[in-house]
Amino acid sequence: MEDIKNLNHSSGAALVIIKDDKIVLEHYSGYHSNIKNSRPIDETSQFNVASARKSYLGLVIAYALYEGKMNLDDLAVQYFEHIDKELLGKTTIRHLVTHSHGLHQQEDGTIFREFAPGESWAYRGINNLIMTELVNRLYGKSFPELLQERVFQPLGFKETAWQTEPNENLVPVVDYPEEPASYKLGQTNNGMDSNLHTSAREFAQWGNLHLNKGMGIVPKEVIQLATEVKSPHFKNKDLPQNGLFWFVQGTPAKHSELGDRVPKGSYQILGVTGPALLVIPEYNVVVAKMFNKRYNYGGSNYLHYLREFSNLVADTFQGRLNDE
Repeated sequence: MEDIKNLNHSSGAALVIIKDDKIVLEHYSGYHSNIKNSRPIDETSQFNVASARKSYLGLVIAYALYEGKMNLDDLAVQYFEHIDKELLGKTTIRHLVTHSHGLHQQEDGTIFREFAPGESWAYRGINNLIMTELVNRLYGKSFPELLQERVFQPLGFKETAWQTEPNENLVPVVDYPEEPASYKLGQTNNGMDSNLHTSAREFAQWGNLHLNKGMGIVPKEVIQLATEVKSPHFKNKDLPQNGLFWFVQGTPAKHSELGDRVPKGSYQILGVTGPALLVIPEYNVVVAKMFNKRYNYGGSNYLHYLREFSNLVADTFQGRLNDE
């Protein structure tokens, strides 16, 4: 953790590990910002999790599938009349939630196609926006509201929210080491913006909810929908496999963000600001790690650091099992 923090010029870091439903390790390091007299990182520090928020959207999509509001192989054209039908073509909900849709968006909002649906894999932001719009419409409320009612309140979460105003617990994000960190807040709290903040503890508990198949709060079938492989069959076996946005370990793949020593059935979500949440059911372990630096893990080598961290976790707990 400290090596990665220093390499990335992150001003702060946090690590929480849950094993057998108990927190067995907490590590807090550094400061909220890269300027003098910044507040130290502690258990109440709330990090912007960036794209890791897709796991929260994924759970609501799983609810929508479970409750029959849509199906994975429904064509997207039946839900999005405002998007060009020829452009969407045979894109399905499955493609949109597994990064296999082939759509991309220019800065002016124009949507274009990079590859045919299901033919390849690319991590883009357009599917997050499309699916957020859809579930908000299907439920007649924002998906963060739905999560608050169905999940966050029953779990007792008080440090997880889509933030629109700064407060002392929010950790600013470092864009450039030579410039002061700044808050990444949204204009709305309806899930459309990249403004979800959470503490390392609640991030870990979010993973533990999934590990424990919903803990009686969420139907286990919903958790299974979210965390089991839903990707189409790629010709290129080096491509990652996904559940509902989660990266899922099937057969280890060259371009996966999970290391090759991580057991099958494990899953992980991550964000550009440094958070990653790793769940290893075989070892009954959840690992939540936080940083506050945009673009991480050594630039083009980011996959190496992600994979090696997850391999290190897997090796550690495999070793503990062997000792037992």
